[in-house]
Parts: sequence; structure tokens; C-alpha cells
Amino acid sequence: MLLEFAIYLTTGALVGFLAGLLGIGGGLIIVPILSSVFLYFLDIQDVVHLAIGTSLATILITSFSSVKAHHQLGNVRWDIVGTLSIGIFLGAFLGGWGSQFIANNTLAIIFGSLEIIIAIMMLSNYQPNPHRELPGIAPQTAAGSVIGGLASLVGIGGGTLTTPYLVWHNVTMHQAIATSAACSLPVAAAGTFGYLLGGLNATHLPEYATGYIYWPAFIGIVLTSYFTAPMGAKVSRHLPVKVLKKLFALLLILLAIKMFFF
Repeated sequence: MLLEFAIYLTTGALVGFLAGLLGIGGGLIIVPILSSVFLYFLDIQDVVHLAIGTSLATILITSFSSVKAHHQLGNVRWDIVGTLSIGIFLGAFLGGWGSQFIANNTLAIIFGSLEIIIAIMMLSNYQPNPHRELPGIAPQTAAGSVIGGLASLVGIGGGTLTTPYLVWHNVTMHQAIATSAACSLPVAAAGTFGYLLGGLNATHLPEYATGYIYWPAFIGIVLTSYFTAPMGAKVSRHLPVKVLKKLFALLLILLAIKMFFF
């Protein structure tokens, strides 16, 4: 149990820093790591479901710390967060609750495929139309629903999808990262509730689990991630946009490969 908990603490420290640096909720790293750890330490079948549900729960804490740091730097576009959150709440709950009807391996493939698509977009160096602006409330609500549903389904918090969406509409990279971190909060809240409800009827879960949330992993990860997220946020302010995009894309590709061979 000590080795298992040490892995959760180390994962939390890394996840917190990258959450602040790249504006992600941390699920990009948490889900692949927890899937492997659960396979080794826990005798269960739905390891991906449990990893995703636990990931979303930790993102609530990690994102709060990250958002606080980004807000102090003045980079969060709260007007965008408010508009997107309308759809994000609904989509995230449906994605989390509906996960119970999707097979373990299928979830892993969806996770990896989504990462590859986003990585290609980030590496393409495509320059959006300089006159493109964010659409009205209805289109943003629809976009938020899609972002929330997919992000919750695979436990990635939303930054992976929200960042390129905002950059596409000519929001600066640093503001997009900070705003995406804030959008991870409603994804995590609604998604966690959905995974908790979706796993309540599962009979093969380990001790210390509530639905698809495994509390020892949750505690270990948040103990360290809360303190390292502000460090990543401060570093992000001093990195050039191109470096941030390449780091973001490389991380996605590596973890996608891991999930394809789960």
C-alpha cells in the first residue's frame, strides 16, 4: 500500500505542475498512469472507468489551484468561462453517467484517438482567420456541450479541447490556457457526479471506492497537485507560445500511444 500511495503522490506533483503550465485538468496524465497502477495493484476489470472517475475528482482540486494562480496573473477570460459553462455542465454530466455503457477497451481507444487528433491540430501551425471572433451564446453553448461531454467521458478536464477551440477564435494562447483551466472546473464537477452515479451499481469495485472514484488515489494526487499547480502557472507566463504548443502536442502523443496499447 505504501508503494501504491507513493505513486499517487508523485503523479499528483507532476500533474499539478503540468496543469498550471498547459491549462489542462491533469487527466491526460492521470488516466494512463492510474489505469496501469490499478491493473497492477487492484483485482478489478473496469480499471479505465475507475481511473477516469478518479481523475475527474482530482481535477476539481488541481484546477482550483491552477485557476487561482492564472487569475492572479490576469489571464482568465471569465466572460468566456461563463458562456461555455452553460453547455459544459450538461455535456459533462451526460458523458460521465453514460460511461457505464461503454466497454473498458473502447474507452481507452476513444481517449487515445482524441489525444492524437488534438496533437495534430496543435502541431499544424495553422493560423486562424484574424477576423474570426467567438460566436454568440447559442453556438458557444453547443460547443461547451460537446467539450464537456467528450472531456468528461475520457476524464481529461476540458483543457485539451477548450484551448484549441479558443485559439481557433483568436484568443491568445496564454489567455486560452488560463481560461481552459477555469473551464475544467464545471467539467470536473459534473463529470465526477456522473461517474459516481454510473458506478454505484457496479459490484466488482475495490474497497475504498464510491462509484467509479477510488479515494486513496484521489487523496494522494490532490495532496501534492494543489501545491505544484501554481508553480506551473507562473512558468507558463515566461514560455513562448510555440514552445507551449509543442509541449502540449508531445504530451498528447505519448499518452495516446500508451492508451492504444493498454
